[in-house]
This record gives sequence, structure tokens and C-alpha cells, in this order.
Amino acid sequence: MRRGALSVADRIPTDGGGALRHNPFGALDGAVLPLAPAPSRTAGEAPAPRSRGRVDVTREVAGRAGKTVTVAGGFAGIGLAEKQRLLSRIRAACGCGGTVKEGRIEIQGDQREAVCRILSEAGFRPVLAGG
Repeated sequence: MRRGALSVADRIPTDGGGALRHNPFGALDGAVLPLAPAPSRTAGEAPAPRSRGRVDVTREVAGRAGKTVTVAGGFAGIGLAEKQRLLSRIRAACGCGGTVKEGRIEIQGDQREAVCRILSEAGFRPVLAGG
């Protein structure tokens, strides 16, 4: 027999036969456990929206060859993956292109109202800043 190879007697059966020797959850079968507390709100009521912070929404033209760009910046506490998800929702709603640069979401065109609406739905507090 090769070194490190298991013999037939040393192998663990995988056919599902035999009961477990020790079941850590076996004692819970007969135990009377307390019920979970009832939720404090009604079933049809939506949870209160949690503010995720202020986001500045601006319109920029300078340095872009006269093209208008809507910029959402000042996100606090979210990573690149969530900014990418927000970007895809905004691009789908506006029907235009956009990107994430330097932690800011840039959308082609003057789309401030749509960007503010989507950011509000995501729990942010958008503020129109600048011109």
C-alpha cells in the first residue's frame, strides 16, 4: 500500500447509513422554547426611512468641452460596489451614460431631478448645490 493511502477499513462511509453518535441539537427536540416577540409595527406599515447622509448634487460644465454633467458627491460610508449599483439605477432611469470617478457619480446631461429622486429612494438626503 502507498504511503498516505487509506485502507478500506480506515475510510469513512458516505452511504448515509448509521445514526450520528452525537447530535448537538438532539436536546432541543423536547425543549419548550419561548416564542419570538411580536413586531412593533403592523404588517402593512413600512419601516421608517433611515437617513444615510447628505449627498451634494451639482451640475458641471467647466472642463468638459461645453458638455453638461450631473455630479453626485459627498457620499459617507458607502463603498464602490454600492455606488456602482446606484449608478446603474440612475443610468437606467435617465437613459444616459455615466461613471464613478474619484468617489463621485457622474451622469451625462442635466439630470438633477432624476438623480435626487433615486438618491432619496435609496435613503440619502440629496441637496442641490451650485449652479
